[in-house]
Amino acid sequence: LYTTGHTAPGGDNLVRADLVDRAIGLARMLRTLMPDEREVGGLLALILLTDARRATRTDAHGRLLLLEEQDRSQWDRVAIAEGTALVPWALTGGRPGRFVLQAAIAALHAEAPSYAQTDWPQIVALYDLLLRAWSSPVVALNRAVAVAMAQGPAAGLAQICLLYTSD
Repeated sequence: LYTTGHTAPGGDNLVRADLVDRAIGLARMLRTLMPDEREVGGLLALILLTDARRATRTDAHGRLLLLEEQDRSQWDRVAIAEGTALVPWALTGGRPGRFVLQAAIAALHAEAPSYAQTDWPQIVALYDLLLRAWSSPVVALNRAVAVAMAQGPAAGLAQICLLYTSD
């Protein structure tokens, strides 16, 4: 539900706020019903941290903006605070799942003062864990981008080459 609202598959608007708000409400309800489930807390954190950037995802002409291009001063600090507060708890008590790890990555992006000041080595470490919890080509590619940011473009390209030669 959140994914469909966050990036609407049709229509004139990228975001369907009604679906996003419904998804946040359902995630909050689930958290109330299952307060000890770390993945539920991670899911809520991930949704909040991702949605905190809603107002800055497109420019005045509707063009999708990269994370690097977004105006961080316009991010929803209340949603970021709520989401980041859930992450440390969700990371404790055993092996974290995919929602918790994605939320931890989103929290690092949200807390960084700028794109360049993002803690890229920590993001790489979280992607390493995410690959073990939820291996997918998209996660592997995102990890390669994080490696490029942390260690330079050549290191990131080497990771991408490994993806294509490991098949």
